[in-house]
Formats: sequence, structure tokens, C-alpha cells
Amino acid sequence: MNFSESISTCFRKFVSAKGRASRSEYWWFQLFLYLLSFITIFVDILIFSDNVMENAIFPINTITSLITLLPAVCVFIRRLHDVNRSGWWILISFTCIGIIPLLYWVIIKGTDGSNDYGDDPVKH
Repeated sequence: MNFSESISTCFRKFVSAKGRASRSEYWWFQLFLYLLSFITIFVDILIFSDNVMENAIFPINTITSLITLLPAVCVFIRRLHDVNRSGWWILISFTCIGIIPLLYWVIIKGTDGSNDYGDDPVKH
């Protein structure tokens, strides 16, 4: 999966946590989110330079982040499904130590063939 396919897939499955997401789908979408955040912060600084520097308010970035929050969470859950983990594991991110296994699971190769959450996304 390439950059544009990943973005279109993640926005097409905007509220769907069903199925599986390959590593490339997940990481390309994360790159898109980081680039989008960088661009919106830059635009906020250009437009609202006085308020941003004094109050650290980034309105465009905040709105963009809220819009992309649900697709980001859903692709994260689908990525957990790819390694045969329940989406409920995302809740351990609220503990400091919980970030370590989550990071490991999004980095490792997904389950070969079908698993409890569907067919292998790499094979399609």
C-alpha cells in the first residue's frame, strides 16, 4: 500500500474498526498525520502569530486534530487486529508502561493468513 492509498483507505473506513490494517497502511497514515500537523501549526503561526506566541493557541491544528482523531484511532485498532489483538488493548495507552507493548504490536509483522479479525490485508 502506498501513501495515497493509505490515506484514502483510512478516511473511507473513517469509523470502522472492523478488519485489519497492514503496517504500511498504519505507518503511511501516521506520516500523513505528522505532516498535516506540521503544516497546520505553521499556518496557525502565520495567521495567528500574536495569539499563538502568547497563549499557545493553535485553532487550525486543534480542529484538524479533532477531525482526524477518529480515523487515527480506528486504523490503530485495525492494526492491533492485524497482530490478533483486541482493540480494547488501546486502553493500556493510558498507563505509561502500556505504550511499550502497543508500540511493539504496531511495529511487528501481522499474522500470516486469516486470524480472528479477518483475512490478511497484505495478501489482498
